[in-house]
Amino acid sequence: MSNLLQDIELELSDFPPLFSVRKKAADIFAATGIPSKKDENWKYTGLRALERDDFVVPPAECHHDHCHEHHAVLPFDAYEINFCNGHVCHLPHELPKGVLICSLLEAFSEYEAKKKLNRHIDLSKNPFCALNTAYLQNGLYIEIAKGTKLEKPISFCYKTKTDGKNLLLNVHNLIVAKQDSSAKILECFYYEGEQKSEYFLNVVNEIFLEKNASLTHCKVQNDAFYANHIAYNSIVQKEGSSYNGFCMQKGANIGRNETRAELLERNCKFVLNGAYKMNGWALLDTTTDIRHLSPDTYSKQIIRGVAGGKAHGVFQGRIHISEGSVNTEGSQQHKAILLSDDAEIDCKPELEIYADDVKCSHGATCGELDQEMIFYMQSRGISKEDAEKILIEAYLLETLENIEDTQIKDWLKNEL
Repeated sequence: MSNLLQDIELELSDFPPLFSVRKKAADIFAATGIPSKKDENWKYTGLRALERDDFVVPPAECHHDHCHEHHAVLPFDAYEINFCNGHVCHLPHELPKGVLICSLLEAFSEYEAKKKLNRHIDLSKNPFCALNTAYLQNGLYIEIAKGTKLEKPISFCYKTKTDGKNLLLNVHNLIVAKQDSSAKILECFYYEGEQKSEYFLNVVNEIFLEKNASLTHCKVQNDAFYANHIAYNSIVQKEGSSYNGFCMQKGANIGRNETRAELLERNCKFVLNGAYKMNGWALLDTTTDIRHLSPDTYSKQIIRGVAGGKAHGVFQGRIHISEGSVNTEGSQQHKAILLSDDAEIDCKPELEIYADDVKCSHGATCGELDQEMIFYMQSRGISKEDAEKILIEAYLLETLENIEDTQIKDWLKNEL
């Protein structure tokens, strides 16, 4: 029996509005529990690894002394925010005018976080969002003021250090980009300690883009072999706003990156590319639900995967075009390469179209590396291993086509 839902003392437990939010979410998760494969949204992604009774929720603060010192993780300058075991342990000392960063709990009582929290998330249909809200404590509120243009990115660097325990870590971030603002958000997940470390990291990002706001959002997920990583991204866009996303998934036992975008008003642009590369027994899942709710909106998705050993890749992509959303364009494409006979790929693209005068497409292919090309490269003195590596990197590079910042693009290339 899983002990994911524990009765523990949380910060501000005596604050009635927050207590009410947590209690309602806990009741929902208690009623729904861990999704099974009978749930259409989880039919390819088994969650037996979460049905355990040894999860440990860490203390309210990180007790690793060295974590409170700033250690640059990225190879370029950024406003770095460091997390250790889900807790913020470093914030930038100086921020440019027009940028607010504070704890989510502080924002819940003093800023607009209370009004926006879970406003576009149905907890009854997203049990891990409900679990996340039941533990609502760790995470940040970031607000980019009207007209602010950030040159340097803001980075969230998550480190997990288990000390031999099976940690349960919940983080909830709320990001608001006001009218005519622009910013870049980077997320990188890594671990310290044994490769076979066990933990469950449950992350929710709620992103609100107001009129003509622009956000680049890139993620690199490289967790331990036995780690379980589930992330839910809710993106809400208003007129003329632009979201440019990328996700690289590598290490984990189970890794799922789910994105739901609502293009509420005209001229919204949404782009989400992704790559996953795995071996062993890993299961990596990319699930998207892009909802065109207004005319003259645009979305595009390109996902590339490489699976070896007994690994299992999943892509579920839905494009929904509501009634009256004319002059809309939506496309998604998923391609995968299998490096072994035991590797598996499941792909489920969906189009729901309730309007005329739209352009929609989806495509899915699965194949192997070009053996003739590998033979040719070997004949030129390149080892088979290096030839495969070169072909895989070239295959995945297409997913970076929309990243304009050269420093970020080079960093992501190295991660491929």
